[in-house]
Amino acid sequence: MLIEPGKLLATIDSPQDLKKLKQEQLVLLTQELRQFIVDLVSVYGGHFGASLGVVELTIALHYVFNTPVDQLVWDVGHQAYGHKILTGRKDIFHTSRLYGGISGFPKRDESIYDTFGVGHSSTSISAALGMAHASEYLQISDKQHIAVIGDGAMTAGLAFEAMNHAGVSNCNLLIILNDNCMSIDPNVGALKNYLTDITTSQTYNKVKDELWHALGKLSTFGSSAREVVSNVENGLKSVLLKQSNLFESLNLRYFGPVDGHDVDHLVHVLKDLQHIPGPKILHCITVKGKGFPIAEKDQTKWHAPGTFDKVTGEIFKKTYNTPQPPKYQQVFGHTMVELAKKNDKIMGITPAMPSGSSMNIMMEAMPDRAIDVGIAEQHAVTFSAGLATQGIIPYCNIYSTFMQRAYDQVIHDVCIQNLPVNFCLDRAGFAGADGPTHHGAYDLAYMRCLPNMIVSAPMNESELRNLMYTAQLPRKGKAFTIRYPRGHGVMPEWKTEMKEVTIGTGRMIMDGTELAILTIGHIGNYAIEACKELQKHHLYPGHYDMRFVKPLDEELLHKIFAKFPKILTVEDGCLQGGFGSAILEFMADHGYHSSVKRLGIPDKIIEHGQQIELHQECGFDPKAIAEAAIEMMVGRTADSLT
Repeated sequence: MLIEPGKLLATIDSPQDLKKLKQEQLVLLTQELRQFIVDLVSVYGGHFGASLGVVELTIALHYVFNTPVDQLVWDVGHQAYGHKILTGRKDIFHTSRLYGGISGFPKRDESIYDTFGVGHSSTSISAALGMAHASEYLQISDKQHIAVIGDGAMTAGLAFEAMNHAGVSNCNLLIILNDNCMSIDPNVGALKNYLTDITTSQTYNKVKDELWHALGKLSTFGSSAREVVSNVENGLKSVLLKQSNLFESLNLRYFGPVDGHDVDHLVHVLKDLQHIPGPKILHCITVKGKGFPIAEKDQTKWHAPGTFDKVTGEIFKKTYNTPQPPKYQQVFGHTMVELAKKNDKIMGITPAMPSGSSMNIMMEAMPDRAIDVGIAEQHAVTFSAGLATQGIIPYCNIYSTFMQRAYDQVIHDVCIQNLPVNFCLDRAGFAGADGPTHHGAYDLAYMRCLPNMIVSAPMNESELRNLMYTAQLPRKGKAFTIRYPRGHGVMPEWKTEMKEVTIGTGRMIMDGTELAILTIGHIGNYAIEACKELQKHHLYPGHYDMRFVKPLDEELLHKIFAKFPKILTVEDGCLQGGFGSAILEFMADHGYHSSVKRLGIPDKIIEHGQQIELHQECGFDPKAIAEAAIEMMVGRTADSLT
């Protein structure tokens, strides 16, 4: 099902086509582009509210600047749908986030207009500054470099590091602060309050237009333009905004705030800013979900709602005739509350993902014991370490892919000090349609190599509850990692009694002969399916859920290697250094000579698609596990047995 664009939008396949429009036509184009995004996302799903919120800004940027010569860098990429549609991908945009289709995020090898690949927040200023510095070194003076960053992403340390550097450079850099008081969830912290003070200052907003009036006449000032701008803006802000020195103290010339939904005014402002050299920041006020009233009112829900009725706003959900297993995230959220009611030392920490991780369940039930620290993964880890020094039991919930950003803190602040911080790594394994920037492929490998670290993965909801329960029991130091995938588990009746799991112990799921299948985490359920298929061929491998990658259950492994000449390991993590590697290390260290085959994520970047599609691509879906077992057990393919 293809979506027909409006009349103006139908004529645009590049920013060069956009520039052919008269400026007074841009308002109509904003309506068409916004409707096109609504039409597409309602049918195919994807990120919604963020892209609706920057329609006017996107059009103005490509209308004014000479992209792709001028380098436009989007932060995170949730808001880049309009950008992609205007830069030659309108006719294939319906394939976004689908297996084999275009990415839902800007991607360098997809288009010359995607100047920097993004998926994690707060990278845009650093990247654009690097580009600007390169232009300065190469003596390219007429090239523009623009970073579009949300106020939520601005809370990350990387953004402040980049602004600190930009302020002492002469680089031609424009930072556009897209201020809508949201990331996925409402923003938190002092920066949010500071920006709110600016945007609600009646005195400042009453006279700020005088500044833009002066900027609009820059051409009449000639060589004295910089002096005029400096005098007007600095005098205005120093008198009217007692807190306005945040950006200016970093030597970033501040302009705004401006209405991010007034495309005509944005065009005028951006044209003026083109002629002002050096690092500067334009503060735009936008509304996430703009133009779709329901999305404006419930911005968290409409960040990525899935498919929906574009007329009524009804979000389509699958219906089932029988009870369905919950998502692992929901089990985590409810279990946190259960545990915290019984143990007053427990606290929950999340870096800007309360709804995604289900930490919001605890935040609502116990607001003083569940903390959103904003997009600041490094801080979340070290903050958790600080809590642990005082006897608090922190459960630091971070998506596996985002934990990569705080790896030094895990080593330096947690493991070296042997602090009992509990890390709950959500979205472990393939994240699905969000693609390689969001896949949690590496956590088993990067956590198991650390001293003073326990690394575990539950095979189902009951095991998740048991591991969470075990993690809050007294122990001498050691961090505790529990990783689990995005999506549903396997137990409709999931609320089981929580029991202690002896750290470093696995369990036998099925006894067998000749071949042992060793699994870690949820992917063990695939092995159960594979074993059922193998029984149809009168093949009976053993299956063991190891539960811990570190420490390994060596007692169990000795029994397995003594009995089984062939071993098949399965993991939804990287093969290099992961679970299978740990088994090979054990085998080598103890002198066993079994035949071992490892299934998992290969040493390459895996693109986006449904989780099962990516499992099939990498060869560890149930069918692939069965086929690998048959080949190892009888030396033939599955087809030869039918």
